[in-house]
Amino acid sequence: MRRVSIVQGENAIVTEPDVMVSTLLGSCVAACLYDPVAKVGGMNHFLLGEPSADHRVSAGDMQRYGVHAMELLINGLMAKGAMRTRLRAHLYGGANIVSGLGSIGSSNAAFAHRFMADEGIEVAHADLGGTSARKVEFLPHEGKSRCTKVADRVPDRPPVPIALPPVGGDLELF
Repeated sequence: MRRVSIVQGENAIVTEPDVMVSTLLGSCVAACLYDPVAKVGGMNHFLLGEPSADHRVSAGDMQRYGVHAMELLINGLMAKGAMRTRLRAHLYGGANIVSGLGSIGSSNAAFAHRFMADEGIEVAHADLGGTSARKVEFLPHEGKSRCTKVADRVPDRPPVPIALPPVGGDLELF
């Protein structure tokens, strides 16, 4: 199976079987869209739902916003044979991981739900919110996804000894 990994601001559209698209999410959201008849699907990964009214965004940064990332994904799917009326969605992410950042994750999750409702796209599954990061894997050709929550913190491990360089020699430090 071929794996395609995406990061913030990217998307991947797949028409062939045996291809998995994956990403890691915190407060960001990934939308997995697929057309079960055309057997085409894709995933995006966006940072924020939409820029604030007073925020100027460069053309290169627009795909980091859900409002643009969703249109890129939908238009890309339609170019590969999907019909907008048949699209189904799986939504992931939107966690509030860092308390100092407020409720960015919740805002992203609300944007994703609102976008799907406004566009008439059925949400077949959603795993949004909480405080855990997520690893998302999506099989676009089949419209199947898997989400694994990432541990809140790295487990304690015994320290690994660091080998020190030998003392002496011709090296002079200044």
